[in-house]
Amino acid sequence: MSKNHPYLPNSVPEIKKGMMEKIGISSITELYSDIPDNLIYKGELDIPGPHSEAKVKRHVSRMLEENTTLKTVPFLGGGVWPHYVPSVVDEVIHRAEFLTSYTPYQPEISQGILQAVFEYQSLVSELVGMDVTNASLYDWATGVGEAGLMSSRITRRKKLLVPDLMSPDRLAVLKVYTEPAGITVEAVGHDEATGLMDMEDLKGKADGETAMVYIENPSYLGFAEANAAAIGEVAHEHKALFVVGVDPTSLGLMKAPGDYDADVVVGEGQPLGNHMSYGGPLLGLMSCKHDNRYIRQMPGRIIGLTETLKDQRQAFVMTLATREQHIRREKATSNICSNEALNAVAAGVYLSLMGPQGMKELSEHIMSKSGYAQKKIGELPGVNAPVFDSFHFKEFTVNFQYKSLKEVNAALSAADIQAGIPLNKSFPELGETALYCVTEMHSKKDIDLLVSILKEALEG
Repeated sequence: MSKNHPYLPNSVPEIKKGMMEKIGISSITELYSDIPDNLIYKGELDIPGPHSEAKVKRHVSRMLEENTTLKTVPFLGGGVWPHYVPSVVDEVIHRAEFLTSYTPYQPEISQGILQAVFEYQSLVSELVGMDVTNASLYDWATGVGEAGLMSSRITRRKKLLVPDLMSPDRLAVLKVYTEPAGITVEAVGHDEATGLMDMEDLKGKADGETAMVYIENPSYLGFAEANAAAIGEVAHEHKALFVVGVDPTSLGLMKAPGDYDADVVVGEGQPLGNHMSYGGPLLGLMSCKHDNRYIRQMPGRIIGLTETLKDQRQAFVMTLATREQHIRREKATSNICSNEALNAVAAGVYLSLMGPQGMKELSEHIMSKSGYAQKKIGELPGVNAPVFDSFHFKEFTVNFQYKSLKEVNAALSAADIQAGIPLNKSFPELGETALYCVTEMHSKKDIDLLVSILKEALEG
């Protein structure tokens, strides 16, 4: 900014120059040197105006009218999934008491939000089979990143082992989080027939330098990791942390990670009462064993229940807060600067409505519908679904042997169907393969329509 700005005191040239000299740069653009040059816009933004509020509103409304809505539920997953959100969830979180005090910066006068977060933590702990749950992280990806840093701090080691078929987005975030700390991320291979982690490869790579062994169960490609307990044993043999990433909707049927001795559990809370909302905000789940080494290294907040000294009244308190805002500064375990407590409240309301039986029925419903979709799609000529011979939950891979994904997706798009996520760039060894998702939101009619359009596209 070349001119002084009345609301930006640091726009004064002398002040800017002094700041740049202090940090050793000669140009503001040097602050963005880690961004690839081809991604930096070097021109001037053509921003019209200024205009009146009414004119701007009309302009934006005309732009929004160009949006279209799908007639069918999308078959996309991969981290954000279409799930039903009961009306009462939205009713509760839209109450002013939660909207205006969504984060307990003054805990002594925020008993309502503290109790809501406490209930959320208790319900998630029960769901994943762990002792302690925090509140809260941005999403599953940042949960993995924080778990990697946490594992390194606890073990004082610098190597993380992950499955080679893990989510590419979560892998990218994990690397961004850990690279500045000198931590390396190494992939473990998989069995070509089942997709499961290659146990021999894991045993060969796990050693005294390993801080964390991480798995996703179900995996990014939808199959359950049947060797989860054995993988955890290998991790513990080398005194590494065993970290498990989960889709919580699977836990009505699948074993909770705590039941196969996970040390830390991370996952995505969006399916628990949070709308897809164009991809965010999301909710990162994170739980751990009742071990002071883990609890004190876990980022975020932990809310506890106690009694007042004077008259033994119930009181909710912020038991641990390792964020930098709470005076921790450079000693903070994480510098997360926002809070997903409102999303956590939504998840708490959702879980309290569902209960154990409701979560079991949800899992069964999803398994039944996704299994039906797999069977019908797999019967089409020139299609292999799923690619791996393992039990799949909610998501599964579809390989097209004689048609490209571009051709198939074009046909689906023309029929107003949002297809699965293309995997040919992230996992080229899988060929023309996409990741499809089926939840309780998909009707038999939706699935049959998908199959019929796929059939037409393959025959054309």
